Amino acid sequence: MSLYLIAEIGINHNGDIEIAKKLIDAAHKAGFDAVKFQKRAIDKVYSREFLDSPRESPWGKTQRDQKEGLEFSLEEYREIDRYCKGLGIAWSASAWDIDSQRFLQQFDLPFNKVASAMLGHWPLLREIASERRKTYISTGMSTLEDIDKVIELFEKAGCSYELMHCNSTYPMQESDANLLCIPMLRRRYGCDVGYSGHETSLIKVCVTAVALGATSLERHITLDRAMYGSDQAASISTHALDDFVESVRAVPGILGTGIKEITPAEQAVRKKLRVDVAG
Repeated sequence: MSLYLIAEIGINHNGDIEIAKKLIDAAHKAGFDAVKFQKRAIDKVYSREFLDSPRESPWGKTQRDQKEGLEFSLEEYREIDRYCKGLGIAWSASAWDIDSQRFLQQFDLPFNKVASAMLGHWPLLREIASERRKTYISTGMSTLEDIDKVIELFEKAGCSYELMHCNSTYPMQESDANLLCIPMLRRRYGCDVGYSGHETSLIKVCVTAVALGATSLERHITLDRAMYGSDQAASISTHALDDFVESVRAVPGILGTGIKEITPAEQAVRKKLRVDVAG
């Protein structure tokens, strides 16, 4: 089984391209397949009243200041594109509006990602499906009926997809993981199913997800879980990424084939210890 690992940088870069590069470096070194960001056209996603409302942040005193402080420019995304290509790691971003999805199209990304919050945004879903690009679809905050409708859209568009089981609490309590949804979704839709996690624990939940057949994992990463930002506490610190990747990638080998047979190593022990006495 091939396991695809996505390091969700999201907005944990705090609008600083150098922090983004450090996170990309750490993900690449640890052995992730891809890094992912989030893209928003602020005035399309939020109302003027909301953006004008107060919020203290490193960038100012309003919601607009904070939201704009977290967004990268076209040139910064071009730098991300160059940097990832130089390292040989894939990148993508989840768009929260149609303008952002069209912005991302200029980079010919290897996959799209639908955030759980966007499963009811039909114009955006149609735009993504029209690209016919492999799409990871998170399923947090959604019913099976919601997912049925999204799958119908992607199948009619001829767009390849992979579901990702998800609980959209930040951070998620382990008791809320409900990982048996992974094989349930695979049976119901006949597709690969991954896991997108927001728990504070490092390995337990994700190892269990892979043991249950998850074909992809997405986890937020951060330089420091104490940094400013709503996603930092539910992220994996970069110093722990090597252990995370080593642990989850070991699971398929540990599970084996399910075929009961004597291994070559066990055969030597059998010759030494096996007692065969005719009855």
